Amino acid sequence: MWLKPEEILLKNAFKLWVTEKDNEYFVLQRRRGYGEGGGGLTGLLVGTLDTVLDSTSKVAPFRILHHTPDSQVYWSIACGMSQSVTKEEIVQHWDWLQQNIMRTLSVFDSSEDITSFVQGKIRGLIAEEGKTSLVLEEDPEKFREALLRFEKWFELPQEEKLVTYYSCSYWKGKVPCQGWLYLSTNFLCFYSYLLGSEIKLVISWDEVWRLEKTSNVLLTESIHVLAHGEDHYFSMLLHLNETFVIMEQLADYSIKRLFDKEAFQREPALSDPLQITKRGLEAHAKSDQFRTFFRLPKEENLLEVHESFLWVPFSHYNTLGKICLSENYLCFASQDGSQCHVIIPMREVMRNKGDITLALTVCVRGKRALRFSEVRDYQRLANTIRSRCGISASPQHSASTEQSWNIHFSEYGRGTSMFFTRKTRDLIVRGVPEALRGELWMLFSGAVNDMATHPGYYTELVEQSLGTSTLATDEIERDLHRSLPEHPAFQSDTGISALRRVLTAYAYRNPKIGYCQAMNILTSVLLLYAKEEEAFWLLVAVCERMLPDYFNRRIIGALVDQAVFEDLIRENLPQLVEHMTDLSFFSSVSLSWFLTLFISVLPIESAVNVVDCFFYDGIKAILQLGLAVLDYNMEALISCHDDAEAVTILNKFFDSVTNKDSPLPPTVQQASVGNNDKTSHPKVDISELIREAYEKYGNIRSEEVESSRKRNKLYVIQTLEDTTKQNVIRVVSQEVRFTAAQLDELYNLFKRQHFRCCYWTMKSPALLHHDPSLAYLEQYQLGFQQFSVLFSLLEPWAFCSTKSPLSLWIFRLIDENQDGLVNFKEFCCALGEFARSLHQKALREVGFHPSLLQKQLSCDLKTSECLCVNITGRGKVDLQAYLKQWQNEILKKEETIKDLPRIDQTQFIQFSKTLYNIFHGDPEEESLYRAVAHVTSLLLRMEEVGRSTADSPAAAAAEEEEEDESSPKEAPTTPESSTTTGSHDSQDAGPDLTETEWSFSFEQVLASLLNEPSLVSFFERPVDVHAKLGQAKVAQLKLKANK
Repeated sequence: MWLKPEEILLKNAFKLWVTEKDNEYFVLQRRRGYGEGGGGLTGLLVGTLDTVLDSTSKVAPFRILHHTPDSQVYWSIACGMSQSVTKEEIVQHWDWLQQNIMRTLSVFDSSEDITSFVQGKIRGLIAEEGKTSLVLEEDPEKFREALLRFEKWFELPQEEKLVTYYSCSYWKGKVPCQGWLYLSTNFLCFYSYLLGSEIKLVISWDEVWRLEKTSNVLLTESIHVLAHGEDHYFSMLLHLNETFVIMEQLADYSIKRLFDKEAFQREPALSDPLQITKRGLEAHAKSDQFRTFFRLPKEENLLEVHESFLWVPFSHYNTLGKICLSENYLCFASQDGSQCHVIIPMREVMRNKGDITLALTVCVRGKRALRFSEVRDYQRLANTIRSRCGISASPQHSASTEQSWNIHFSEYGRGTSMFFTRKTRDLIVRGVPEALRGELWMLFSGAVNDMATHPGYYTELVEQSLGTSTLATDEIERDLHRSLPEHPAFQSDTGISALRRVLTAYAYRNPKIGYCQAMNILTSVLLLYAKEEEAFWLLVAVCERMLPDYFNRRIIGALVDQAVFEDLIRENLPQLVEHMTDLSFFSSVSLSWFLTLFISVLPIESAVNVVDCFFYDGIKAILQLGLAVLDYNMEALISCHDDAEAVTILNKFFDSVTNKDSPLPPTVQQASVGNNDKTSHPKVDISELIREAYEKYGNIRSEEVESSRKRNKLYVIQTLEDTTKQNVIRVVSQEVRFTAAQLDELYNLFKRQHFRCCYWTMKSPALLHHDPSLAYLEQYQLGFQQFSVLFSLLEPWAFCSTKSPLSLWIFRLIDENQDGLVNFKEFCCALGEFARSLHQKALREVGFHPSLLQKQLSCDLKTSECLCVNITGRGKVDLQAYLKQWQNEILKKEETIKDLPRIDQTQFIQFSKTLYNIFHGDPEEESLYRAVAHVTSLLLRMEEVGRSTADSPAAAAAEEEEEDESSPKEAPTTPESSTTTGSHDSQDAGPDLTETEWSFSFEQVLASLLNEPSLVSFFERPVDVHAKLGQAKVAQLKLKANK
């Protein structure tokens, strides 16, 4: 066990310890009298003393000491307390020090730094062991202490949920810093305080580009995080794999919640960011892995796992594995998963029974029974199965005429409870008989379970979607006759109508995917071998489970698998990598391979064999076949001179692929290649190509593919986001005076502010407004609440209160389309004007009354909501929107000072108050106050003189009119605010008496302000944009979360 480091002065007079292993910084010792040899007389004496001593005074038989070459002081850091078990444990500790610490210590310059680092690391390991040794997920007291430190050190909003924490080392340059890694719902945080140096790191999960386990010269294994172009390495974790899995899950959770909301909405278990826990993430990951392996519907969750043996009748022996139980399925997989696995829907179970030998027998329809033995909690499992059994009938299938599959069915079963074994895969590789293809596709994909649990669903969808007109239906109609036009089945109205119904029904079921190109080609092949309803459920399985995120607006899933394919090329085809260092060519060429499962490049009679393997092994089969294609053409690809030649080589190869076992007539070749070229290329049988793919690359594990998918998904999404940012900056830079670097920082702040309201709730307006299909300038927008917070961080007047109505007026000014949202371009244009100098339009807006603006803003928001509702109706022309757009274009002209309206007394008072708020806290506050007082006094005197001059000729007439009125009004008096106190006294004047009696033009206000040098210098004071951005970046995360 690890010990809290304590200083030891070695005195070897009695030679109580024997050194077994040592190096430059550590010593492993065994106490004499223990172990082999006994140690002679000295060992006998030591052993006697240890025996007679009290148990609390006994000395451990093994220990590890730390020392430095230039010091006589040793530190005890580990020991073993019992002879029987600690030899292995102490050796494990020694090996861990050798692998993780020794290489690191060489980077330190002094012995003090080495000792301090070792001590900090050992203390972290002790804390880590104490935490993980508990039965509960976290010790409440220790977790509370960690939470308090987390809140104190990082000053994040209280709504931020801490998930877990670990002791580790963070590499800053070439020097490791021992500290604590905190993983929360939205942030990765690290804190270290060592040798008087404090290190604090905060990275939001949505900013992570790469997350992977890696190793280098100094470290055997560490976790690499790439964010904002900076590399961060965390090492010396006691449980590195567990830490990495949690980090991977949190990063994936954040990506789905903030970027890929279409996928996230299918996972209600993670809907509330305030309820995310380490245990919840682990349970979700296990359920996801369970559904992926057994191809189950997304509603299924892993409830129980029982280790047991299953009697395999065709092999006549018991195989060890695990029973996995969900709401509607009982599944079993052998220990390595490849020997056999079986899926039993609860609706197929007729009865079950247990016996005293801890065995459980499950009887299913078709006179079959499965016997599970040595099930520890078999009675509980039997009761659970009994309570979940259904009585619905299972789909009936026709008998097969193929001898090999008949033998397989007789040995391994048929239908939903069939055993999946290595022999099943061998038969799949050889090819599936035409008559069985639809049945086996339904079984392998899990679509048979979807259809059985949703009777009548497809018919309802077809009726509801009949006659609808949407963008998806228009695209479907355009592509109907492009789907396998050479095949007889789609040269008549029957096949075209079935294809239309399936695609339209799916677009109606899943409008966020709707229709994507390549879906028509895939569905056409499905209809060749399955009934119409079966083809629909197969399409559901492909789009929503087997190829996630493939058929959406940005085809993220396909891009992710392209990155996985590139990784496999680097690993398995090094010769090709050496010749073609840029593997992006293979990504562009192979995109159609993945989107259409090779259907678009292979003849249809050969492509269906690939689809067979895909439904059995998933994307792994496509990756294997892709590697085999490149391997087969290795020499030709290496000798080619450009990309066009490589494309020609691959096209010729695909044209030469045949299927000798197919009963279909040869189809029209899809590539336009000359006959001479075709005959010169040797024919390749698809079965042989698939067999070669499984033999050479069958060792690729599905778990590795899924892990690589998660790792590359971060990079793919962040690359798309970065492309969006660069496009936005390129457009905005033409209209503002900020540099590209400043715009980059501003965009990051703007985007983070957009996400801030998404971190702690799922019902934020920002999540509802974010749509990746919109133009890149409109993808991220801020409402007034988010804008006011960000504006308070970046405004040039640092002392202005965040609650000031100024932010509302600025928001009203830059929201030109009056939709209640501000995009990045509008924000930068306004900020650029304020950072440069006082803008006339802004000064005019400062004079508005806030209540009038709020009223106008609410009206604009209601109007925009009505417009949005009207626009959603397909086929309906929104005349109101067109008229408003036309009116805005007519009225859009250069605004001059003379076009601005006059402001009355109430607005003038508010204008003066706003100026005082802006100046509050400024070093020149007193002189600025006096200048404002002078301006207001001058303006009031000017208005008094002007009004007196205008009113003198008509004074007599006014008096006569007042005498005739039943309720005469008193003549207006000079406002008390005309004194040197300015606007402070003007507030006491009754608004009913003077509100309509006098007003100011903008020309008068501006001229008066320009006569005060202190005011002019204040508004023309240059702003250090770089410093302002740096301060805003630090302060943004410390602001309280907006509910």
